[in-house]
Amino acid sequence: MKPTPVIIEVALNGATPKSKNPNTPKSVDELTADALECLSAGAHIVHQHDDLGGTSMLGGASGEQMAAQSAAFYRRVLAEVPDALLYPTSNWPGDIEARWNHQIKLCEDGLVRMAYVDPGSVNIGVTGDDGLPRVEGSLVYAHSYADIAWMMARSDELGLAPSIAIFEPGFLRVVRAYEDAERLPPGALVKLYFGERLPFGLRPTKTALDAYLELMHGSDLPWSVAVLGGDVIASGMAEMALEAGGHLRVGLEDYAGSSQPTNAELVREAVDLCKQAGRPVATRAEAHALLGIPQ
Repeated sequence: MKPTPVIIEVALNGATPKSKNPNTPKSVDELTADALECLSAGAHIVHQHDDLGGTSMLGGASGEQMAAQSAAFYRRVLAEVPDALLYPTSNWPGDIEARWNHQIKLCEDGLVRMAYVDPGSVNIGVTGDDGLPRVEGSLVYAHSYADIAWMMARSDELGLAPSIAIFEPGFLRVVRAYEDAERLPPGALVKLYFGERLPFGLRPTKTALDAYLELMHGSDLPWSVAVLGGDVIASGMAEMALEAGGHLRVGLEDYAGSSQPTNAELVREAVDLCKQAGRPVATRAEAHALLGIPQ
């Protein structure tokens, strides 16, 4: 039996500042160049936060502003790679329609095939020097069951494949409920998030991965792994996921290793690991087929 080809997502920037890594892309020009290099290196999915006076997730930008800047970036990428899968972050804060309406605008313009659908709530923040959760910069990232139902319905209506971040085990139980009820929109990708030096989520260990895979038992959904505030490859999580049949997310949004790599270098490192693990990197056609997204 042939091994399943690997889908690679790259999260280009997030809240990572240039002061931490000068290779972090922020402008439309930088995002475009970075995305195209990553797609050429083997990535299939590209995720970004737009530079609108800070991270768009916390900047209070309007949906129109977010859609316009994402569109400027996406049009340039799709002109070169028409089958690339692109999706933006949430427009935080606000009600669910305000957080999500930029994705609807991008879909109506034919620029996205995926959308974020985060099925739960979590306190997001980092650990301070004293070892305690730091108050500054933290937020309650909340999605009620009503919000989740709304996002699932909009994704289904618009034909958007849900990119589903699993911050905590309860998120995955919600996804399984939708899958078991046959209410999960087509194209869903489950991303298991692990954390280094973070006061939420599970650590990147085999025990933690096994716990998530127990919750995935009986599921047909493709899944990937990411390590927030760490290094998905150096931690060993990427190798464990590949051995278990999973896919990978890399990128400077998540990375907090000892060096200052580029996104393309992280993608190439993931591609090399796939070869070592005996798992071929998917072609873009194969990635679409694995996700169930028409190419």
